[in-house]
Amino acid sequence: MTETEKGGTSRPVGLGLTGFASAPAADTLAKLSDVERAALESAAELMTGRRLVLLTGAGLSTDSGIPDYRGPTSVPRSPMTYQQFVGNDQLRQRYWARNHLGWHRLRHADPNAGHFAVRDLERAGLTTGIITQNVDRLHEDAGARNVIDLHGRYDQVICLSCRTVVSRAHLATVLEELNPRFLELVEAAGPVETAPDADAVVEQEALIAGFRMADCEICDGMLKPDFVFFGENVPKDRVADAYAMVDAAEVLLAAGTSLTVMSGLRFPRHAAKNGKPVVIINRGVTRGDDTATVKVEAGVSESLTYLAQVLPGD
Repeated sequence: MTETEKGGTSRPVGLGLTGFASAPAADTLAKLSDVERAALESAAELMTGRRLVLLTGAGLSTDSGIPDYRGPTSVPRSPMTYQQFVGNDQLRQRYWARNHLGWHRLRHADPNAGHFAVRDLERAGLTTGIITQNVDRLHEDAGARNVIDLHGRYDQVICLSCRTVVSRAHLATVLEELNPRFLELVEAAGPVETAPDADAVVEQEALIAGFRMADCEICDGMLKPDFVFFGENVPKDRVADAYAMVDAAEVLLAAGTSLTVMSGLRFPRHAAKNGKPVVIINRGVTRGDDTATVKVEAGVSESLTYLAQVLPGD
C-alpha cells in the first residue's frame, strides 16, 4: 500500500500511526564484534526456552534518526517539566513552537532493524509483552501488537480540562492555519535538532514570540501532548499492566535504555527481586547494571536482530 507525496512520488505506508515502515538493514549482524557476539551468545543461552518481557528506551530509536537523551554522543537536554508547561504561558508557547516543528520531523521516522527484531520475537511467541519508554510509536509501526507505551504517545494530544483526546495530526493542521510559513521560516534558518519527545531546537525568538497556540475545540481548555512530562506520574493502571507483563515473563530484556528514570528502572529491579534473570543491552553504564545477569555492550539493533534469529520460537 502506498501514499502519493507532493510531486507524484510514492512512499510505503507503515502499519502504525506514524507510518513509513521500511525493511531492516541486511548487514546488521556484520557490525557485531567477536566480544559483542560472545556476550550475546551468553544472553541467548540464558533466554532460550524462557518467555521474555522487553523494556525498550530511546537507544532503540537512534538508528531511526531520533537522538536519545543520555547516550554517549547525545547533547545534554533539559526537558520542560509539567509544572512549567501548565504554569507559564511563555514557556508553553515556546514548547508548542518547538513541538510543531519536531512533530513534522518525527512523524516521518522509520522503524529500524531493532524494531522489526522485537516484532519477530513477539510473533515467534517468545514475549509476554513489550514495555517501551519511547513515545515515537515505532514498535507499533513495525507491527508489534502487545505494546505498553509507558510514557504515552506523541501522536495524540489531550485537553487538561475535559480530557478530550485528538490526533496530533489534526492539531498540526490547526497550528499550520494559525501560523502560516512558520515551518518554512524555521527550516530556512538552518539545521535543527529533534529530541525523542518531538521537541525541536527553535532559537529564533521573534518566531517563537509570534507563535499562536491552539486551545481545545470542545471546551477551550489547555492542550498538552498525551505523554508524561518530567514531574508528572505514569498512570497507575499503565504501571500495573506493565508489572503484569514482567510477572508473566521468565526473563526481562532491557534494550537501549540507561534506566536513569525510576519509571523504567523499577521493572528490572522488580524482576531481579523476584529471582528472574535480567539482560541489559546498552552501550555505557546504566542505573540498572546491578540487576543484570548478563550485560551486553553492543548496538541495540544488531543485538536484537541477532537474538531474533537465534532464539527458537514456540
